Amino acid sequence: MANTYEAIATVTVGSGGAANIEFTSIPATYTDLIVLTSLRGTSNGWQGWNLYFNNTNTNLTNRYLLGDGSSPASGNFSAGYGGTIPGTNTTANTFDNSNIYIPNYTASNNKSYSADNVAENNATTGYQNLIAGLWSNTSAITQITLYPQAGNFAQYSTATLYGIKNS
Repeated sequence: MANTYEAIATVTVGSGGAANIEFTSIPATYTDLIVLTSLRGTSNGWQGWNLYFNNTNTNLTNRYLLGDGSSPASGNFSAGYGGTIPGTNTTANTFDNSNIYIPNYTASNNKSYSADNVAENNATTGYQNLIAGLWSNTSAITQITLYPQAGNFAQYSTATLYGIKNS
């Protein structure tokens, strides 16, 4: 069982927003990775956000289970879906919270990830996403990029990458 979490890098989006959040030069000294996010978008309404590895968004697939408090949904994407974020016409200053777990990121087999994402709009609408993803590539993960499906990430959006060690 992992018992040591070490912050590798944190990105906080500045004034004007950002088209993506990137973690580069990820060291191969950990067993697993976790990305924790607090994100908001600059487009109207609710929007999805994606992730990709090593500067490529190919060979990514996932299954998701989504609930918004009134109607559940499930399905799959041929992209690295990360979850749902509030946009400009949702309650001001609300952000999503996500936990993305990437086990065995340096192994020479395909890479799986799981994500747990929640976002709310002042109790009028809320989204819960559970995601199981697969990157069909045997390369070690050295870069992770997060990007919104529309617009940019809003100012104060934050993501932190953690490395996990067994010790």
